[in-house]
Amino acid sequence: MKQLANKERKELEAKLANVFQEKINGLSTELREILIDDMVTAFENRLNVLNRASRKTDN
Repeated sequence: MKQLANKERKELEAKLANVFQEKINGLSTELREILIDDMVTAFENRLNVLNRASRKTDN
């Protein structure tokens, strides 16, 4: 299972925070960080699943 490098993860977190800024503005800083971290983790997991499925269909 491939995970994003720390730099890539931080960049993705910053982009997601920017995109969802208005929606998450009412949350505390801690909750925003948790939510963004969860979204990046979910994105990574989804990519891993899709990549595994793609490799299986290629074989």
